[in-house]
Amino acid sequence: MTADFIPPAKPLLGEEERAAVDAVLRSGMIAQGPEVAAFEREFGEQLLGGRTAVAVSSGTAGLHLGLLAAGVGPGDEVIVPSFTFAATANSVALAGATPVFADIAPDTFCLDPASVAAAVTERTRAIMPVHLYGHPADMPALRKVADAHGLEIFEDAAQAHGASLDGKPVGTFGTVAMFSLYPTKNMTSGEGGMVACDTDVAHRVRLLRNQGMERQYANELVGFNARMTDVHAAIGRAQLAKLPGWTARRQANAAFLDAHLEGVATPPVRPGAVHVYHQYTVRLEGATGAERDAVVAALKDEHQVGSGVYYPIPNHRLASLARFAEGLELPVTERAAAEVFSLPVHPALSEADLERIVTAVRAVTKAGA
Repeated sequence: MTADFIPPAKPLLGEEERAAVDAVLRSGMIAQGPEVAAFEREFGEQLLGGRTAVAVSSGTAGLHLGLLAAGVGPGDEVIVPSFTFAATANSVALAGATPVFADIAPDTFCLDPASVAAAVTERTRAIMPVHLYGHPADMPALRKVADAHGLEIFEDAAQAHGASLDGKPVGTFGTVAMFSLYPTKNMTSGEGGMVACDTDVAHRVRLLRNQGMERQYANELVGFNARMTDVHAAIGRAQLAKLPGWTARRQANAAFLDAHLEGVATPPVRPGAVHVYHQYTVRLEGATGAERDAVVAALKDEHQVGSGVYYPIPNHRLASLARFAEGLELPVTERAAAEVFSLPVHPALSEADLERIVTAVRAVTKAGA
């Protein structure tokens, strides 16, 4: 009998989400309305210590509008990691600014403050760390770099709902922060994003998401249609209520994998960091990309265990972004891109699933030894 496939990610949508959507549909208020306002308030209270949150149509829209609202534009440079999803650098380019790529730290997958400091120029406006995989970046060290050069910080917290560092939640360190609500994130609204920011920036984000107007037909600036609907917000509110339990389950699953995996390097967690494990990312140390890809394929084909590679091509090597990084070498990033893969850690995993994952990884890595 063939074992069921264990997916690398699994959105969890239940009766609460269905009931919430039905209530919105019955109300007839489908577009941005009271559900969005309630979702923003609850998100800020639960995850941001009361900081203002503004709901938008996607995480990428959140980064883009956040940068524009903070005044980033042509002539500015924003230092970003290359080891992340392309939306980080895309948002900088879409704002008319220049993304400048820095390396990641050897002991985490987040921006290396020393590499950031070396990348600062007279045009640098800001640093945009990514709290990759749900682990917070080294914000105290990055803040020192920012303060030394008069720079702002913008957080890409797309994968880090509920993560914190030294008791301070991610999303509260920078001028603007963005959380993604895509279906495979730790919580979802179906599609959407949330921007965390101070009151003055929040006002401009609200204008930008709604064609530049706060009052209908009284457009104050050129804006976008980047609103979240009440249908999506209703899903998000139901998910937000479940997030603490799901996070605890992710952390427990990660602890099991930490204790039992062999043949790979398990994810690092720095002192003082609360990791929420959007991804449980391991390293096949010393491997080439082809060797890593063979392990990923064997896990699926021979053991029915799904996994993913996040991210196989660093941003500074992408055709869409390479023009910003001619001749740039980022050795720690390049090595990570060849060695990493992410195992299932989502809350739907059973104990038997976790044991199968461990057995499969042991078998595949030993076979390739």
